Amino acid sequence: MHPLHLSIRVDPRNPDHHLWDNNGTWWCHYTLHRGERRVRCRVSLGTRDRAEARARRDRLFDALRRLGEPGAVEGEAGIPRREGRAA
Repeated sequence: MHPLHLSIRVDPRNPDHHLWDNNGTWWCHYTLHRGERRVRCRVSLGTRDRAEARARRDRLFDALRRLGEPGAVEGEAGIPRREGRAA
C-alpha cells in the first residue's frame, strides 16, 4: 500500500488558506494522495470562531502529515473520515 501524502498549497499572505465559512461554521478542505488515487476532503471544524478554526486546521494538518510517515496507522489522532469523491 502506498503511503498517504497530504497535498496543500499555502499562501503566506492568506492565514485562512484551506478554510471557508459555511453559514457561520468554519470548514477545511484539502487533498490526500495515495499512489495514483486522489481524494478531496472537506471537514467541518465545528467552530464559529476564525482563530479557533485556524488552530484546528493546523492541528488537523499536523496529524495528517504524521499519518504519511512510515509505520503510521490511518485513523489515528482522530482524523475525520468524511471524504469527497475520488478524482
